[in-house]
Amino acid sequence: QVQLVESGGGLVQAGGSLRLSCAASGRVFSFNHLGWYRQAPGKQRELVAGITSDGTTTYADSVKGRFIISRDNAKNMVYLQMNSLKPEDTAVYFCNAAVGASYSYVRYAWGQGTQVTVSS
Repeated sequence: QVQLVESGGGLVQAGGSLRLSCAASGRVFSFNHLGWYRQAPGKQRELVAGITSDGTTTYADSVKGRFIISRDNAKNMVYLQMNSLKPEDTAVYFCNAAVGASYSYVRYAWGQGTQVTVSS
C-alpha cells in the first residue's frame, strides 16, 4: 500500500515563505500527474497546484504567481514552494497522484498532511 508523507509546514507570518515536500513509499510518482491539495477548517479539500508527468503545471487562481509546484522523479518527490503567504492560505496541505489531468480524483489514500498556519 502506497504511503504519502508530507512535510515542511509550520507557522509563518504573512508575506513569508515555506517549502513543502512529499515523499511516496515506492516509485509511484514517476508516470503520474501529481497534485498538492489543501483543506481549511470547515471547507472542502481543494486543488492548489498540479504537475503532469511531462511537467505541465496548473494552479488555483488564488495561488497563481505565488506558489510553484515541482517534481523530482529520480527522488520520487514532489514539492510546493509557497511565497507571499496570506492568512487565507492557512490549511492542512496534502499531496497525491491524480487520475488524469483534471486532478479531481486521486489514486492513493490521503496521508496525514502538513499544517500551514499564516499569521497576519
